[in-house]
Amino acid sequence: MRTSRIGSLEVSVIGLGGNDYNSGFERVTDVVSAALDAGITFFDSAEDYGAGRSEETLGRALGRRRDEIVLSSKYHGQPAEVHAKAEASLRRLGTDHLDLYLLHRPVAGVPLAETLGALSELVEEGKVREIGFSNVDVAQMREAASAATEHHFVNVQGEYNLLSRRAEVEIIPECAATGLAFTAYFPIYHGFLTGSFSRGGPLAPGSRLAVASEARKAAVFTDEHFDILEALTAFAKDRGHSVLDLALARLLAEPGVAAVIPGASLPEHATASAAAGDWVLTPEEIAEVDRIVPYDPASPGTPSTMNGFPV
Repeated sequence: MRTSRIGSLEVSVIGLGGNDYNSGFERVTDVVSAALDAGITFFDSAEDYGAGRSEETLGRALGRRRDEIVLSSKYHGQPAEVHAKAEASLRRLGTDHLDLYLLHRPVAGVPLAETLGALSELVEEGKVREIGFSNVDVAQMREAASAATEHHFVNVQGEYNLLSRRAEVEIIPECAATGLAFTAYFPIYHGFLTGSFSRGGPLAPGSRLAVASEARKAAVFTDEHFDILEALTAFAKDRGHSVLDLALARLLAEPGVAAVIPGASLPEHATASAAAGDWVLTPEEIAEVDRIVPYDPASPGTPSTMNGFPV
């Protein structure tokens, strides 16, 4: 699989998101093994996922293969809490260091310089190799850049998929211009862009959307979205690919995007996602995809608990 850089780290362009890591040890072990076998080397988790269960399960599933991968996790809290939170994540993950540690979301009223200072101490202690932040805007990115000294943020993680492209307005261009690596969560829109759903058809058993709230389903399963899905599916099929391949490949074609981190609840999901990493779209293909699903800075965010939708 192709690789890219996040600071000093070399990562596979397809990573594995950690929201599904708390679905049971045996299943997660199978997913992790399939991902590693397919060339995925970038694994992302967070203390918030499953109240720590995601980190615990991922750490156990990786076992002796921990050193084969780039391991990332996230925390939320005050600068004074950083050391304790990092230590807790290290214990749950069963490792002595994190390759990448991110502030999950800024804390209102807390200058990013203070957070950067606390995270820098973890780097100096060897507990963290690189640091980043998630769910930030351009003003916060620039605030952090102006506060950087020896250590600085190298990664921005944010929402990005073909149905929610607002990150293309400012965030991703800022990353491309300043050398920050952008990593995309929700890249397949809760699985809608995998080809597992059809207009009026049954919901894919075991999928995230199959167990979602009616409010979230109503926001996802619209005629407009199915029009786009059907057009993207036909485009990909004509080129010997799946719509999942296309959904991920188009994001990776955007300058500044280092990796995408879809989730996977089954081994075959990880294997399928990994296959997308080898498709490099031509400029003509990019233009055609953008005609099918025009860039819209006003597009709503991916329906999630973060923007008011229940699970």
